[in-house]
Amino acid sequence: MTHPPTPGQTVGPFFGFALPYDGDRELVPPTHPDAVRLHGRVLDGHGRPVPDALLEVWQAAPDGTVPQAAGSLRRDGFTFTGWGRASTDTTGRYSFSTLRPGGAAPYFAITVFARGLLDRLFTRAYLPGTPDDLLPAVPAERRQTIVARPDEHGFVFDVRLQGEGETVFFSHARD
Repeated sequence: MTHPPTPGQTVGPFFGFALPYDGDRELVPPTHPDAVRLHGRVLDGHGRPVPDALLEVWQAAPDGTVPQAAGSLRRDGFTFTGWGRASTDTTGRYSFSTLRPGGAAPYFAITVFARGLLDRLFTRAYLPGTPDDLLPAVPAERRQTIVARPDEHGFVFDVRLQGEGETVFFSHARD
């Protein structure tokens, strides 16, 4: 006997109850001498803030290596794990305290969870100055949606879920 697939469920909003934890958005303490801020807003298709989204960031260390240290859920104040989680506030803003990623094309890998989504979304925030030839799979006219803008604290990266200026999202192979 076979059964039809169960309909999809949206991924939220339950983030404020079950997922935040102490230090979730602080991959390094904001007082760390090399700390940078990755921050921005999550917007819907009409440009309105999404107040109950959750973002996860995965990144390389400044030397370009992939961190393999434990401790993301219980921050000790000095171990860099390369992973963090931040929820948006009522104005759709999020913020991470982290280190500048290294490598040939340095980027922050970002996963977005939000109300109304049937599954998470995957994108990247490349650092300014990443050569265009390292982004050949993304149409030239859309590349700006995956490049962070520098500011006095680090980098700004807004996520537009749909509509004009929609952020480029990537598929992720599943086993």
